[in-house]
Amino acid sequence: MAIYMEQREKVVLAGANLNNDVNFTNSMKELEKLAGACDLEVVGTLYQHLDRIQSYAYFGKGKVEELSEYRKEQEADTVVFNDELSPSQIRNLEEALNCKVIDRTVLILDIFSSRARTKEAQLQVEVARLKYMLPRLSGLRESLGRQGGGAGLRNKGAGETKLELDRRKIEDRISRLESELAELALRRQNQRKRRQKQEIPVAALVGYTNAGKSTIMNALMEYTNSEEDKQVFAKDMLFATLETSVRNISFPDNKSFLLTDTVGFISKLPHHLVKAFRSTLEEVSEADLLLHVIDYSDPDYELHKTVTHETLKELGADTIPVLYVYNKTDKAGIDTESVKKAEEEASSIYISAKSKEGVKALVERIKSLIFADYMEYQLLIPYDKGGIVSYLNEKATVLETKYEENGIWLSIEGNRADYEKYRMYEKK
Repeated sequence: MAIYMEQREKVVLAGANLNNDVNFTNSMKELEKLAGACDLEVVGTLYQHLDRIQSYAYFGKGKVEELSEYRKEQEADTVVFNDELSPSQIRNLEEALNCKVIDRTVLILDIFSSRARTKEAQLQVEVARLKYMLPRLSGLRESLGRQGGGAGLRNKGAGETKLELDRRKIEDRISRLESELAELALRRQNQRKRRQKQEIPVAALVGYTNAGKSTIMNALMEYTNSEEDKQVFAKDMLFATLETSVRNISFPDNKSFLLTDTVGFISKLPHHLVKAFRSTLEEVSEADLLLHVIDYSDPDYELHKTVTHETLKELGADTIPVLYVYNKTDKAGIDTESVKKAEEEASSIYISAKSKEGVKALVERIKSLIFADYMEYQLLIPYDKGGIVSYLNEKATVLETKYEENGIWLSIEGNRADYEKYRMYEKK
């Protein structure tokens, strides 16, 4: 019996190398990964060195003609461009190339759409998709009339009246979705305020997509026996995590902190997505420590560091203390001695979350940074203030206890906030 395999859509990648950009090759490699994640078969690549993107059709006229011939030779159904295209560029290119044209933003939006699991993430992705689609409606309408589908719009040959109705429907839909997101953002803000009242420090995992942030979160929970039943989804693929997950990491000495896992970054992350996910990413801007996770096995990890820095700056989180966590050392084949030297010289640590190598050292480093304001002090608590003693036994590390004539003497290691709260009972 013959087995018929579903044929994947064949695509040609196209990009403009502006002013000999040193990161261009990496950007095109990344575009190929994005296409693969969308189950597209890349059959060729074509690029042009340019001083600036041409407003009419991205490339110059001669290059567009060359791309048209190349696309036919490769029998590709679609051309994928490495930059976000304007509505008129899409329209002009589809007319010149006689095929479907999409851009990098569409690939990222499609991946986000397929990965979104929670209601909030799904709403955020839909808002970003609709905002991307809105100014491109007329071009999509012409394209669909010619090709018979795509981007979720199935009407063909409709007039301007229908177009305006669609535009109004989309704007209304965006408005409703943004109202729902605002309610969810307010709920999360209230949760953050409650956590801040409890004065629990927060560490946030940030970094490029697929650097291993979720795997690190799971490794830390497993190592500290913290909420092991609440492991987060972790997989070797682009944008495995779109939801912000918060877990409590607790230690036997009553120290604890909250660990936040966030959506990964990527170069040329569509601004609609950054805007839609901004409320989720506020968790990052309010953290006490950033754990900047870097895939050390990726040859372009320095570029990924730069992209993450730029995104953090855009979020207003570039002044928060950072610990650089170089992950996947098992794949990188690193020199241990040079690593030790690097760790001594900078705020960095090298680990393999998958094999658990270096996880213990990472925990100790996090503790030294996030509990840096902890101090030792002695209090004499009156016997009628037993609630304070109970609180300190639960929230701080009580090193020694003595029952004296005027009250309970405690030697404590705890945070500065608790010291300030109870310093009236300090015994010097």
